[in-house]
Amino acid sequence: MVSKRILGFYGFTQMWLLAAAALSIAMSVVWKSPNLMINFTFHDIDLTAGLILGIFLLVTFFISVFAVLQKNHVTIGLVILNWALIADGIVVLVIGTIIWFYSLHQRQNYFDVFKASSPQTRIDIQNKFSCCGYFAFNDTTMETSSGFCSDPTVANRFNFSAPEMFACVSHINSFTDFTLNNTFTTIYGYMAIVISLFLASLCIIHQRVETERFRKIDSKRGGRGFV
Repeated sequence: MVSKRILGFYGFTQMWLLAAAALSIAMSVVWKSPNLMINFTFHDIDLTAGLILGIFLLVTFFISVFAVLQKNHVTIGLVILNWALIADGIVVLVIGTIIWFYSLHQRQNYFDVFKASSPQTRIDIQNKFSCCGYFAFNDTTMETSSGFCSDPTVANRFNFSAPEMFACVSHINSFTDFTLNNTFTTIYGYMAIVISLFLASLCIIHQRVETERFRKIDSKRGGRGFV
């Protein structure tokens, strides 16, 4: 018979796995909605990766439910679960590491994103933070037809001895740094759930195999037990 403590820990980690799946799917869907800075920070491919991760975790949750409900002498479901958890771990590490590595070069990476953004997006960012340009007032093509930077007196107020004070880079990176750091930290945190459920599954397999072995020995002895 499997220990109730192990089964309780297994169920506890199952709930955390379901919560991780729900969070990944929900945030991937919500962040696809129109939002200036979120849409600037994450591309569609990033959100699709988050959705895929959430689906992987959700499928693994259902496998974990099926596996633990099998008869005591059956362990194939738990073996399948462990392989699914290994796959989850790989996906978690890959996605988390990609975001982490991207965050190490934010200033240049988001300069490229800023330049590639539509004129309206750049205008909206400049209006939001009351800034002009990315590194400096004139380091990108400026949209001066409307918005904060269209004011002819704005350029005269810029202190070119400290251009970043008036450029958008610090404002943008402040938001992206907070968002990226929390995102990859959360994703890496999923590894604790995956590893915990993997270990709980191994413990259940061990106890089920041991119980079945003693049952067969007992059966050979005519059901008299070992006393």
